[in-house]
Amino acid sequence: MNFKTLNNGAQMPQLGFGVFQIPAEETKQAVVDAINAGYRSIDTARVYGNEAETGQGVNEAIANAVVAREELFLTTKLWLSEFSYEAAKAAIDDSLKNLGTDYADLILLHQPYGDVYGAYKALAEAQADGKVKSIGISNFYPAKFVEFVKVIKTMSLPLPQIDQIEFHPYYQEKVARELHEKYGVQVEAWGPLGRTANKYDTFHQPELVEIAEKHQKSVGQVVLRWIMQSDIITVAKSVNPSRMAENIDIFNFELDDADMKKIESLDKNEPIFDHLDPNTVERMYGWV
Repeated sequence: MNFKTLNNGAQMPQLGFGVFQIPAEETKQAVVDAINAGYRSIDTARVYGNEAETGQGVNEAIANAVVAREELFLTTKLWLSEFSYEAAKAAIDDSLKNLGTDYADLILLHQPYGDVYGAYKALAEAQADGKVKSIGISNFYPAKFVEFVKVIKTMSLPLPQIDQIEFHPYYQEKVARELHEKYGVQVEAWGPLGRTANKYDTFHQPELVEIAEKHQKSVGQVVLRWIMQSDIITVAKSVNPSRMAENIDIFNFELDDADMKKIESLDKNEPIFDHLDPNTVERMYGWV
């Protein structure tokens, strides 16, 4: 496993396991299977509806001596309804209870709307108190990201360690990546295979199939390897143990410059989930 050093010195596994859209009743076993397969970074969120089940899977693996808590990197995210100082403080404590842990390794603000500054202040205080090791944001598009880092500086709050954003071969976030590098904030990719809502048929993309055949790997392995070589952190999801094992088996080959450029040529700069679309914002507030 590769690790990335965050701006607070924390070491985060570059490839993790995500539980987005895994039914609650399947989540515990999926997490146990992922840890057995070698994943040491587990990503959930309060809005996913499976935070507690994620914690159950983590703690079963610890109880069975598969892994020690200190070897795991556990992430959750606060939702819009918790974006105020007091509400975020309560949500952080509730997440720790759900996860069955004394601390989280990373807590993110899930969306860039609402009282993000009050909620982030609560995250920073929780970090100072040891309730969370690293803090960050998610889905903060470039203009909002720059505004955010400028405002929190005036509040004497620390920079986020992570911004988890949509990133895949068809949406490569080149402007965002330049800005995150400028401010020293690590990019983490969600939706790395670009298959949300089946907008893109990644697994049958001719260029990706050609690269996969060249390296005798699957298309999914090629895409995840490309993300690793792009110095980006990501999470992959599956409830199938064999697919979990396949997704993590990406550290024994390397893409060459021609491979990297071929994948970079697929960029359409079109997000699957457009955070600048007013309809998107209305839908998100409908989930509050």
